[in-house]
Amino acid sequence: AEAGRRDHLALVEGVEFSSGTIEVDLAGEPGAAAAGGARGFVGVAFRVQPDRRTYDCFYLRPTNGRADDQERRNHTAQYISHPEHTWFALREKTPSRYESYVDIVPAEWIHLKIEIDGARARLYVNHSAQPALIVNDVKSGPAARGLVALWFEGSTIAHFANLRITPR
Repeated sequence: AEAGRRDHLALVEGVEFSSGTIEVDLAGEPGAAAAGGARGFVGVAFRVQPDRRTYDCFYLRPTNGRADDQERRNHTAQYISHPEHTWFALREKTPSRYESYVDIVPAEWIHLKIEIDGARARLYVNHSAQPALIVNDVKSGPAARGLVALWFEGSTIAHFANLRITPR
């Protein structure tokens, strides 16, 4: 079961990306064989390096959006920067700084817009005027470049549509 928990990247070939905007419609839900901790993890990785292990990423945990537990709700949207700054490492070192609540549900389309400007990034969900999550210290650094990828965790049934990448 743990092998299915790996992160998967569907790379968008030919678009070198550093700063700009990424928009996509996505949906995620735990697969039928998913373990009890599955959340339907789905998101977008950026500045993906050739090793496919080094990247920044915003992702969602759709089953947390309307959980009957406030702490789970607070962990709905997440920023990570692999391999060093995993969700667990960030939560341990800086609780709540790289996570937030957003009202979403599994298996329904969610619009994401990610604005990246050097070391600053903003995650907007469902066309909100205000960001759901603000990161002022993107871990790859202000000048990092790389590919964009659709990101999902192995136990997730993920859907993506309408991807738009606007580099600056």
